Amino acid sequence: MSIKNLAAILDPAAPDDRPLIIQVSPEGDEESRLSYGAGRERIAALARGLLKRGLRRGDAVAIVAANSADYLMLYMATMAAGLVSVCVNHKLPRETVAHIMKDSAVKLAVADAERAPIVSELVPTEAIERLDALLDPGPFAPVDMAPEEVAMVLYTSGSTGLPKGVPLTHGGYIWATGATPEQRPGIEGRKAIIAAPLFHMNGLFSAKLVMINGGTIVLMTAFTARGYIRAIDRLRVDMVTSVPTMLALVMRETEELARADLGCVTTAVTGSAPSTAEFFGQMHRLFPNAETANSWGTTESGPIGFGPHPDGIAKPPGSLGYPRRGIEVKFVGGDDTQGVLHIRTPALMTGYLNREADTKKRLVDGWYDTGDVMRRDENGFVFFVGRADDMFQCGGENVYPGEVEKLLGQHPDVAQVCVVPVADEIKYQLPVAFVVPKPGASPSEDVLRRFALDNGPAYAHPRAVWFVPELPLAGTNKIDRRTLVEQAAASYARDAGRRV
Repeated sequence: MSIKNLAAILDPAAPDDRPLIIQVSPEGDEESRLSYGAGRERIAALARGLLKRGLRRGDAVAIVAANSADYLMLYMATMAAGLVSVCVNHKLPRETVAHIMKDSAVKLAVADAERAPIVSELVPTEAIERLDALLDPGPFAPVDMAPEEVAMVLYTSGSTGLPKGVPLTHGGYIWATGATPEQRPGIEGRKAIIAAPLFHMNGLFSAKLVMINGGTIVLMTAFTARGYIRAIDRLRVDMVTSVPTMLALVMRETEELARADLGCVTTAVTGSAPSTAEFFGQMHRLFPNAETANSWGTTESGPIGFGPHPDGIAKPPGSLGYPRRGIEVKFVGGDDTQGVLHIRTPALMTGYLNREADTKKRLVDGWYDTGDVMRRDENGFVFFVGRADDMFQCGGENVYPGEVEKLLGQHPDVAQVCVVPVADEIKYQLPVAFVVPKPGASPSEDVLRRFALDNGPAYAHPRAVWFVPELPLAGTNKIDRRTLVEQAAASYARDAGRRV
């Protein structure tokens, strides 16, 4: 029987007593366990309870809370009941949360104690800590949904202006959960750690893949590098999911890593941000027994894009992979080997919520303009070059920060790097870099600038390098480039007097 509701992906073959979710604290300590049997009952009781509140098919229910087992149960129950789950970044300011509530016509919100006072001023609100008040115990069969009906609305990060709502359908995401066949073998009963926030596609889709394949989710309520290491070690986690900045922070915890045994990890997946071949070398050392993978996807076009080569050709280091079956790609604004990636997938959004102009800008004849500059090699493997909107011009030359970051990342003393532009009267913009050194390393600005000049184009070398203990993160655990652009402008102006 075909699945007609995304909530029905919870593996029916998983025994009732198998752990579905092991919730752990930011320190890596186990807080609670929920079995598959109890999870099925809770999803059914919540779905019945939501409908008992008078909600109707297609109504929106917002979740404004930190990670928890109940977050996932409510998310699944909302969709099971034929409602629309709106996953809200709980770190957003009140004005932005208010915009989301109005934009997606939220009828009911569930918020944790920290956010409930704000959210309750906007829409009817229940506390996630008292979620039992919504329960109506009893059997419940997920509502049959048409493939084009909306299952959830995720919001883009909103680095410029208010975040945009992205409606995603049952049919599109049911397709997506089955489009990664290489991740299915052996997942049954394995533990996968998820520490990314559940309002973001990375964490949410990772959770769905584990649930549909009968695995156990080790869910961190909030990410810390030490807690992540401890949870993997103590619970003998088989699979790790992450974004690169999270693993970069993990790699710096040398004392904690020395006490831990991460040999239990057999699969390590990172995504949602670019990674270098050097970074994957570090991942191999971090997880010596693991196969590593770099995933790519966008909220708008779906969580997956690339995978193994159909002819079995080995994926080269640093590649995202080969376009998956059912996905069409083309490069625009360059040539056949490099340009801005446009993509069509069965999980593609129909358009931004209440944003006709933005939809027309990004969706052209059924193709989604990702804004990611990519290149492909002779075998069709695709590599990330940089964001088109991150690109800037220096003396008439296009500078892609991602390419400069990859170059500087090859230096043995560099753990992390972020390159941003600063204004210049002559060159228009100049590249500058924020660098996190590897533990115990003390590289100098002159050494890294010379390294860039010796190994890359002169116009792209950083005119200034600032060493920082860590890079700022946005709510999605990606590097907060906007903050660094502001810091760079202030620091470069301050240091101008001592520069030649």
